[in-house]
Amino acid sequence: MRIATFNINGIKARIGALTDWLDEAEPDVALLQEIKSVDEGFPSEAFEDRGYNVAVHGQKGFNGVAILSKLPLEDVTRGLPGDPEDEQSRWIEAVVGGDTPLRVCGLYLPNGNPAPGPKYDYKLAWMERLEARVRTLLASEEAAVIAGDYNVIPQDEDAARPDDWRRDALALPETRAAFRRLVNLSLTDAFRARNAGPGHYSFWDYQRGSWDRNDGIRIDHLLLTPQAADRLIGSGIDSAVRGREKPSDHVPVWADIEG
Repeated sequence: MRIATFNINGIKARIGALTDWLDEAEPDVALLQEIKSVDEGFPSEAFEDRGYNVAVHGQKGFNGVAILSKLPLEDVTRGLPGDPEDEQSRWIEAVVGGDTPLRVCGLYLPNGNPAPGPKYDYKLAWMERLEARVRTLLASEEAAVIAGDYNVIPQDEDAARPDDWRRDALALPETRAAFRRLVNLSLTDAFRARNAGPGHYSFWDYQRGSWDRNDGIRIDHLLLTPQAADRLIGSGIDSAVRGREKPSDHVPVWADIEG
């Protein structure tokens, strides 16, 4: 079972790039971020025609997450628990699979810039809520994948030019500490479990020729509970997608889970 995460940066602008990748890569589950569409405006037919079941948690013009699954979707939940007043659409989860069910959680973690400031406070508070949700998942002993655009550069090796990010919300010490607390709960970074060293990125800015110079960062992650990590077969980044026509500034990151 291939689980992929892909921040598409606007479903309407990237529909061609997204469907081309789906036809080529054929993931069993695709977790999408930044769809920038309300639920009723999401082009579900384009994915249903390809055999995907669709669940959407949209927002007009901003944010928005979705799940595309070739397997039935059960127990679909929208919104990260912990703050009933949070109206931003950044979290969706569901159970996929049959005899070996897997819970997939798609997230679009806040960027947090400028930092310090209220946007960074929101980012850190959101990460605290995420940690609480992960603790609940771990207590249930479910096989789960928590995947998406984390807007976190975990270590210096995850940036081509780490010094340029020292004061950015994606790499501030508080951000990295919150991410480490999450992983240290007993989660596995699927990509790093199969790929070591620098030079692996999932985002290249549209400006300054970042793609041509491979000036990227790795901020899209799949974190696995122990029950899912035991079933991990492989993981990778479809970086070539960034060089195609009308690309997102992110590329798909995936993990192959047995079952």
